[in-house]
Amino acid sequence: MANEDDCRTALDRIAERLAEVDADRLAEHVVERTISCRIPDLGLVYRTRLHAGGLDPFERAADPDSAQVRLTVDSDDLVAMAHDELNPAKAWAAGRLKVEASVFDLLRLRRLL
Repeated sequence: MANEDDCRTALDRIAERLAEVDADRLAEHVVERTISCRIPDLGLVYRTRLHAGGLDPFERAADPDSAQVRLTVDSDDLVAMAHDELNPAKAWAAGRLKVEASVFDLLRLRRLL
């Protein structure tokens, strides 16, 4: 099982990869949203804000339900996704990644993946 530092590094890596997306493409598909990432096997929740400029830094949070887009993933799967060892779409299809969001937000996220 990955630890808190591994998960934090994985989240930072995901944010860095999003920062590499072409700014025009990002602006075309992104609307400002709050995002939470719950890691139940470690009892952790992180929160960030997605906007046309990318992601704000992830911060520890207490309530994952207050975000507009809510992700739930175990620590090992989060680390695997950050290292391109696990495809997010396949993780979602297999039930390893849970995404709670509006249909419109899901469609936008799919375009970025």
